[in-house]
Amino acid sequence: MEINASKKLNLIALLKFIIPSTIGILLFMTPMVIQGQVTIPVATLSKLVSISLGSALPLIMTLLISITFFISLITKMFKPKFIINSKYLNNLFNVSTVWFASRILGFIFVICTYFNIGPEAIWSENTGGLLLFSLLPVLFGVFLFAGLLLPLILDFGLLEFFGILLSKVMRPIFKLPGRSSVDCITSWLGDGTIGVLLTSKQYEDGFYSKREAAVISTNFSAVSITFALVVISQVNLSHMFVPFYLTVSLAGVVAAIVIPRLPPLRNIEDSYVKEVPNNTEDIPEGYTRFSFGLNKAVEKASGNNSILKFFKDGLENVFDMWLGVAPVVMCMGTLALILAEYTPIFEWLGVPFIPFLQLLRVPEAVLASKTIMVGFADMFLPSVIASSIASDMTRFIVAALSVTQLIYMSEVGGLILGSKIPLKLKDLLLIFLARTIVTLPIISLIAHILF
Repeated sequence: MEINASKKLNLIALLKFIIPSTIGILLFMTPMVIQGQVTIPVATLSKLVSISLGSALPLIMTLLISITFFISLITKMFKPKFIINSKYLNNLFNVSTVWFASRILGFIFVICTYFNIGPEAIWSENTGGLLLFSLLPVLFGVFLFAGLLLPLILDFGLLEFFGILLSKVMRPIFKLPGRSSVDCITSWLGDGTIGVLLTSKQYEDGFYSKREAAVISTNFSAVSITFALVVISQVNLSHMFVPFYLTVSLAGVVAAIVIPRLPPLRNIEDSYVKEVPNNTEDIPEGYTRFSFGLNKAVEKASGNNSILKFFKDGLENVFDMWLGVAPVVMCMGTLALILAEYTPIFEWLGVPFIPFLQLLRVPEAVLASKTIMVGFADMFLPSVIASSIASDMTRFIVAALSVTQLIYMSEVGGLILGSKIPLKLKDLLLIFLARTIVTLPIISLIAHILF
């Protein structure tokens, strides 16, 4: 068996794995400091696109969401053969009634917002305006480069190598395959949205089961270091960034261990959308973990010889996200922000947490309770509301909790719903609540030690 392995590992085969994978690591997982902010090259490229296209991006996103709606409508009404007979186009435009409804609402919201027509609740700067003029322009660049360059991570053996190497850690602790470690690192250093996109793609390709994809997207799509710094600065505690981020990391790890063992995640079946041959992390006799990981990586890389296929797969990823995901983000994000801005529903939902906060001896518990559920709409809203709270400890707790809650409909939640990952809105709400209940005592305990 070792002889066969060594035959496969010739220099050209090794370079097919090493060169693209190294570029992928540099782009997606290598931290760099630009203008005092820790980021990754893909996020920087995305930001450059946002800056260069500037004020044109809201119009571009309006056009993309409108195109999705009209082609989906034509597909529903006339079922053109060139769409129905194409697996890619059929998946993209021939969607279920629920997703078609989200595209209708996304189209209505984006038109109202861009042209400032209809009820102000839809297009105000804190609802649809926040999505169209602040978030979607950023996602345009993220979708472009993450989609185009994801094959460097997916198709040249990097996930196979780390999957075998780290399965001893990920399986017993998180009940996940070793390759999920790459999702986590990418999210942590770069952007949670990239983690969701990577997870969704792996799930569609048959490498993650339904349960694994759901667990990874809701527990490992961590908030980037950069955004965490923005949140702690909003509550005027930027001088405490290091203990803040360590608190967030500890609470996040505990949640990632506990939450998958609770419903609804534990009830999701471990079935795959399609079977992938030899999708195993078991080490055969005669191999070390490193040698088998390297062998599997080289085997994967050797099957990718076409540059044309690389760009074709990348462009399909990009348009899948631009046309398939953006309308859902616009729809779900705007709805959530309308509820947060114009109704007391999130304030009411926070009332049951008052006794819990009082039990944890959190100062100004009533004010703090108003921030807890609003994080489901948008992660930044709790820290905005908390900035008026007098207690440093309470502001610290609210900021840390908002980051560890992880699922917010204006971005990550909308992306998950727009993907093929098998989670519904009610599932995301239950996971959000579970993350809140698990992480709040940990954050409060550390806050009592710090303050």
